[in-house]
Amino acid sequence: MSDLLPRLFENNRAWATRRVAEDPHFFERLVAIQAPEYLWIGCADSRVPANEIVGLDPGELFVHRNVANLVTRGDVNALAVLQYAVDVLKVRHIIVTGHYGCGGVRTALGPAVGQPLERWLEPLRAVAARHADELVALADDVARWRRLCELNVITQVQTLRTLPSVLGAWARGRPLDLHGWVYDLHDGLLRDLHVTVDGPNALGE
Repeated sequence: MSDLLPRLFENNRAWATRRVAEDPHFFERLVAIQAPEYLWIGCADSRVPANEIVGLDPGELFVHRNVANLVTRGDVNALAVLQYAVDVLKVRHIIVTGHYGCGGVRTALGPAVGQPLERWLEPLRAVAARHADELVALADDVARWRRLCELNVITQVQTLRTLPSVLGAWARGRPLDLHGWVYDLHDGLLRDLHVTVDGPNALGE
């Protein structure tokens, strides 16, 4: 076993001990059926810990993460998470959260890479291609990178609003809002991209 791995177990024991000291009933509540209000679809980047940056405890946020926070019709994993969140957990909000400085987005702005990452990033390259004129007009590569992070989030919200689980919830009269946010690593703050959708006919904010 790597010398680094025992440290993770030590950290875990210290965390559990600290949790009980702060709240003796924390784990008793945690084993109850989860009932989160939110599904967070975010990037797998290790610098973007979903629960921490919104100040929620375990059990309060249902989380799906992948490279560059993509939602595609061919991703059975994402579709299953979405279905479970909407139909079983009955979440009230689905939040797609990208982040500035995303490595996946930067890769999509560059030359082709090896498989399977290249295939995974094809939808993101398509977003860049659709907005090529806007991106080229920006001042520099950093500005293009940041803007594509935003455009990517907006696209994922647009995809979500067309998926069966979401459409089915709306058809049943279930309140379900889709949101697009971006997280800035430089200051730790979230920014709302104002593309909230709350029904099949909504235009977004």
